Amino acid sequence: MTRTIAVLDFGSQYTQVIARRIRECNVYSKIYPYSITAKQLLKENVCGIILSGGPSSVLKSKAPLPDKQIFKLGIPVLGICYGLQLIAYLLNGKVASSDHHEYGRTCLLINKKSKLLHGIKNKINVWNSHGDKLIKLPRGFEPLASTENSDFAVIQNEKKDFYGLQFHPEVSHTEQGSEIYKNFLFKICKCEKNWSMSAYIESTVQGIREIVGSKHVILGLSGGVDSSVAAALIHKAIGNQLTCIFVDNGLLRLNERVTVEQLYKKNFQLNLKVVNASAKFLVKLKGVKDPERKRKIIGKVFIEVFEDSIKSIKDVSFLAQGTLYPDVIESVPIDGNPSSLIKSHHNVGGLPKRMRLKLLEPLRELFKDEVRALGSELGLPKEVLWRQPFPGPGLSIRVISDVTRHKLNILRKADSILLDEMKKSKFYYKVWQSFAVLLPVKSVGVMGDKRTYENVVALRIVESCDAMTADWANLPQDLLKRISNRIINEVRGVNRVCLDISSKPPGTIEWE
Repeated sequence: MTRTIAVLDFGSQYTQVIARRIRECNVYSKIYPYSITAKQLLKENVCGIILSGGPSSVLKSKAPLPDKQIFKLGIPVLGICYGLQLIAYLLNGKVASSDHHEYGRTCLLINKKSKLLHGIKNKINVWNSHGDKLIKLPRGFEPLASTENSDFAVIQNEKKDFYGLQFHPEVSHTEQGSEIYKNFLFKICKCEKNWSMSAYIESTVQGIREIVGSKHVILGLSGGVDSSVAAALIHKAIGNQLTCIFVDNGLLRLNERVTVEQLYKKNFQLNLKVVNASAKFLVKLKGVKDPERKRKIIGKVFIEVFEDSIKSIKDVSFLAQGTLYPDVIESVPIDGNPSSLIKSHHNVGGLPKRMRLKLLEPLRELFKDEVRALGSELGLPKEVLWRQPFPGPGLSIRVISDVTRHKLNILRKADSILLDEMKKSKFYYKVWQSFAVLLPVKSVGVMGDKRTYENVVALRIVESCDAMTADWANLPQDLLKRISNRIINEVRGVNRVCLDISSKPPGTIEWE
């Protein structure tokens, strides 16, 4: 049985990023609800325990607490942010509310080396997000590092292999965060590199066959990475029991339907059915400005279209989706944990309760980079695997305010120019995502010696490795100038182009 690193989830938006960092090291990790018992963890063959961060405070009466017996298992424990405070609180240290909340980048000064901090520079930038702080160490613990606001930013009980970090090493903003995790995995937990994507494929294919049996599966194929990899994986498991349905919801990029039809009919041996339901979606979205309502409406109509389109297919019992971990994290609390809702995704929070099909989501526990690795293992081409992410609700959440055909046409043309220039300059495959947003404002301009009062387009171009954190891409000025000039000159109805230079957090990648 594979040795497991257990990540106990206390509701942090970064919990799955922790699991991903571990899997990047070829070590198997699994996320558990914080309430799991120590006895259950032993049955899971756990070799290390990580306590995640979370939005709560150990000072609150109903704060989520783990089974205290985990500290008697003889298994290494690492607490992160709220997890550090839990270790201190449960082992008779003292935590207090801080007058100064630490949020964002902070300088960490390492005062003493240890197995956890082996090879880490004496001074690094780390990412903080906390309001409480440790003011008294539990017995047997010592401090290893400090920040401006905390003397106990890193602590350890080396004898028992208990460690705590007040910052988040899992986010890309923390320098040498991956090295800290590697130290915990290999120097402290003595893990072996025995988890791979090929092993994931083998176990998932077997699981799909057991779940589906002789029934039929339908999948909404968008042409993006997620749905394409999900289709390839399910097809590997059940072959012609899978039918892929491409729905033109009227919210697609320029020439999207033609591109998808040509790609999948020529290159893949999949059953593909194309449905044009654009009019139905746009009627339902008429006058709707709230992005959450848009998502709910799109999810509901999406299922209605599917139900109509599968009447001719026998024994359909499952609806497959390319849902990923980030979709789930940002939409609903995992396993009932106290995480905060950021936004719902149409394939997570938008499905109606009356839906008669069962969901099949084989990518639900994977991040985007893992999905691409999985697709590569399955033999999918680069143009599919490295296509930039496109949201399920399509351009509806990139048209800020209400959606109309006119606005969609403006946005499609602007977005097409942006992608064209990104591909010509070779930056398309260097960034995580690049897209245009149509803002609900107009501005004064001068075009052809005449006053104009037209729309504003924002460019959102970000670098990321998992979509959980992101930063704006610093592109060459001549490229940005070329994109802006083309949009203003070629797209009627636009006279101003802006660049979004926000990071995530505190912003999100999409505007809605």
